[in-house]
Amino acid sequence: MSKIEYFHAEGGASNPAPLSPAVRAGDFVYVSGQVPTLADGSVVAHDVETQTAQVMRNIEEALKLAGCELSDICKTTVWLHDARDFARFNKAYSAFFEQGKFPARSTTEARLMINILVEIEAVAYKPV
Repeated sequence: MSKIEYFHAEGGASNPAPLSPAVRAGDFVYVSGQVPTLADGSVVAHDVETQTAQVMRNIEEALKLAGCELSDICKTTVWLHDARDFARFNKAYSAFFEQGKFPARSTTEARLMINILVEIEAVAYKPV
């Protein structure tokens, strides 16, 4: 039996990218970079707050596949299309965590793959 489990949404839209939304390796769950899309693949409104909220909801859904929740996240990596959005991003992002219990995080500016403003990947810790 493999010590690595791969999770995919049942009945959801098939992802054209060769990736798993979530992968468990021992006590850690790795969530692939999530973007601000709805289940039908459409991108939500073009403002960083709305997009950040959608990305966090997508992360939450990926975590659920592996039996985790947002409070299990120990590390995130964030890519912003424009570093000038940093303060507005922080406000939207912080609303998803209990005050003072924020994951470790790295944030950088990058040109993203599709016409979006933010992408986030996460690592959660939840013993099996």
